[in-house]
Amino acid sequence: MSGFERSTAFATLLLSLLLPVAVAAAPVNQLVNHPSPYLALHGSDPVAWQEWNTATVARAKRENKLLFVSVGYFACHWCHVMQRESYKDPQIAALLNRDFIPVKVDRELNSGLDDALQTFSAQLNGIAGWPLNAFVTPEGFPAFVVLYAPADDFSKLLTHLAERWAADSAGIRRLARQAAPPPAQAPGRAPLTAARTARAWEQFIAGVWQEADMLHGGFGQVSKFPMAPQLHALLERQAWQPDARLAGFLRETFDQMAARGLHDPIGGGFFRYATDPGWDTPHFEKMLYDNAHLAVLYLRAAGVLGQPRYREIARGALDFMQDELLDPSGGLYSSTSAVDAAGREGATYLWEPDELKRHLPPEIFAAARRVWRLDAPRSFDAGYLPAEYRTPTADERRLLVAAARILRPVRQARSLPKDDKLNAGLNGLALSAFSQAIQLDPACRLRADRLQHFLLTRLVRDGRLLKAMARGKVLPDAELEDYAYVVQGLLDHADATGNGPSREQARQLTQVAWQLFWSEMGWKHEARPLLATMQPEPALADGALYSPSDVLILASLRLRDPALQQLARTAAGWRVPAMERDAYAYPTRLRVLTTSQPDR
Repeated sequence: MSGFERSTAFATLLLSLLLPVAVAAAPVNQLVNHPSPYLALHGSDPVAWQEWNTATVARAKRENKLLFVSVGYFACHWCHVMQRESYKDPQIAALLNRDFIPVKVDRELNSGLDDALQTFSAQLNGIAGWPLNAFVTPEGFPAFVVLYAPADDFSKLLTHLAERWAADSAGIRRLARQAAPPPAQAPGRAPLTAARTARAWEQFIAGVWQEADMLHGGFGQVSKFPMAPQLHALLERQAWQPDARLAGFLRETFDQMAARGLHDPIGGGFFRYATDPGWDTPHFEKMLYDNAHLAVLYLRAAGVLGQPRYREIARGALDFMQDELLDPSGGLYSSTSAVDAAGREGATYLWEPDELKRHLPPEIFAAARRVWRLDAPRSFDAGYLPAEYRTPTADERRLLVAAARILRPVRQARSLPKDDKLNAGLNGLALSAFSQAIQLDPACRLRADRLQHFLLTRLVRDGRLLKAMARGKVLPDAELEDYAYVVQGLLDHADATGNGPSREQARQLTQVAWQLFWSEMGWKHEARPLLATMQPEPALADGALYSPSDVLILASLRLRDPALQQLARTAAGWRVPAMERDAYAYPTRLRVLTTSQPDR
């Protein structure tokens, strides 16, 4: 080989070694055409969004950059606002792309990660919510978090953090590790006795009365969420230990949630929460999980509280799920958006008086005008919200039912963007709701059977659960909550219909869930967490959804499998120090303690 040839070969080799480095230094937005509708919305951002996975974390380590982990969801109004103001801005995108590894997360696909970052936000800032934007070290330790921020403030924060990281990355790493919880230890044991259970109930009830709003019902004095796990536990308590004060509080809560702005009397179902203590002003997204929860709760409350009319509220939530969220496959979508196609918050649900007058007969319009307070100053730019702002007479209530029938097809013609992701766990909750509603309406049997078929044929593969389906693609890596809620749904379906395959599949998935998410150190949300602060816990707290660890324990106790029942009693016998400090946050664990006592 000549000298020229050797030089050429050496240059070619050198170029081949350098070229991958040059390519790797220019990341591109990975979310174009992503199957998640929320992530796909960000596919056209100038931000070089990456997915949350091992390759992205490895890149952060290789380039020694902070991960910028931005968590949101399709129906979140302020998530869209921050996208429009910041993530579409070329200058802000340039900062993110140059100084950070930007990661976009759909909270409904990574609920364990979201839960851990929400906890960090609450500890650091005293608040949590979405959009949640966390700065995470390459080793997986959250260092800082910010929720919604105007573009100018957000740009300044990015510049400041980039400068701090360049000047003292070791110091930021040290502070992030110091803020992390201590290493997990094996949970202590506690006896499963009636005395322990009674003491836990006393602590829980004391917490309930501290949080209860005796004037408007519900919990807290600012915004109002349904708090389904707490209400479920209280209904169970009322069923076996009636108390006049508790009954009055529960009736007021269920009455107010159904009458005021949280409930949609035209299309049925419930919004995610109200922004005021009187339930008047909803945050307009409607979630599959809330409506599945509340359908079950209103069915249960109808019997426990002696209020048959609650069954119609439950029926409305089920109808909303069927009418607005049903996919041709038989599964149900995750949510409807808070904004219409033009980006107007709540506009789908709001009405101008002149429009109502055109559609409603005079007698019906007069009832709507008084009860819906169409003569008062408007609370929303796009119109008035139908709700019982004034208590209707029996005659007016009948007329308003007729108004809903007339207005429903008019409203269905309006735009209503949807997150058409088919999430396993959320569909499991829906299966529970439709199965338990068979007693209310035999037509729910067909809906439940179809949903069961969808779950078993589309979201179970090789004996394991998939996380979701979206746009014809499957998303793997189901989490503990998916297994727990699907197993619960299958058991409810088996109990309601006598379906043997539902019970057997529930048993098999329960075995897999114990293998993936439980150890002698505690419960994990994810089988292989990438965030360093996601450690095993003796029990996962309730939130807007039920504690997945305790739902799985309750399901295991229902199965006729001695090995699973023994695992359930072992996990139920662990001490939960966080519950001992705040029993109000663990209502499903109370149900576990009550169910798992040896004499039950």
